[in-house]
Amino acid sequence: MGIQFRGSYTVTVTPFTADGAAIDYEALKRFLDWQIECGVPGVIILGTTGEFLTISDEERHAYVDATVKHVNGRMHVLVGAMNASTPKAAAYAKMAEDLGADGLMILPPYYYTPTEDEIYGYYKAICAATKLPIMLYNNPFTSNVDMSAKLVAKLTAAFEQVQYIKEASTDVGRVFDVIRESKGAMNVFAGERIVESFLLGAVGYVDPFGNYIPRATQKLWRLLEAGRIDDAKRIQAHITKIEHTIAEGHPTYGHQCYSKALASLAGYPVGDVRPPLTTFASLGDEGKQRLAVLSGVMQELDKLLAEIG
Repeated sequence: MGIQFRGSYTVTVTPFTADGAAIDYEALKRFLDWQIECGVPGVIILGTTGEFLTISDEERHAYVDATVKHVNGRMHVLVGAMNASTPKAAAYAKMAEDLGADGLMILPPYYYTPTEDEIYGYYKAICAATKLPIMLYNNPFTSNVDMSAKLVAKLTAAFEQVQYIKEASTDVGRVFDVIRESKGAMNVFAGERIVESFLLGAVGYVDPFGNYIPRATQKLWRLLEAGRIDDAKRIQAHITKIEHTIAEGHPTYGHQCYSKALASLAGYPVGDVRPPLTTFASLGDEGKQRLAVLSGVMQELDKLLAEIG
């Protein structure tokens, strides 16, 4: 294995201009520099949090190019290259490789509820198009399919590019199952339940909270690696408060609009979300009230980080 991905990788928002019509590249540069300053080992762009479905192919090319060039080797850049169309996903993968990305994160073909044979064929075609390491993305809530540990092990054995998985099925025991079925060959990244996933063998975390509390999520992972599990759990408890506060709203509010509002609160404005997602601006008083609660949790986290040292 060449490049190794380890630790807490921020799955980033895509910064937009105020009217949402274009990508805000100055905001992107400021945001990426902040991630690097906070010790983030890598970013994953154009994932679910990055609103990849709202990005045109022309924007995709320009955005990947700008990200890779600005990062300039200071951290890893992985690119979400999923699509319901196999040829298009393969083309996105090749584009990312041609533009200098370090790796890919790829969801199975969504909407169609594909069979395991169809999923296998999809990844086979993508692997024929690129040599970049691939992080499978198992999220049955968005792809409408749950990749079993046996299927993941089969893909790992068949394709040398398939080296990682973001496991977001909510079944934390799946981390152990994937490692066992693949005979330790698959490197699992937690999609949630960070501490528990680490204790079951996860080597990293795909981190949406890094969009606004990157110092805390980086500290959490370093504490885990240092064996300071109880201190890591204290940070995770605050992250759980953030997650629950967001989840109490209408489901379509999602992490995207709150991630952007909270990034702005942290000093890194990145605009609002594109349709059809609910904008933060449209939430009115409810959004302001939740943002005040979330701001309080972020302040508590700052105090906790100072206490933990």
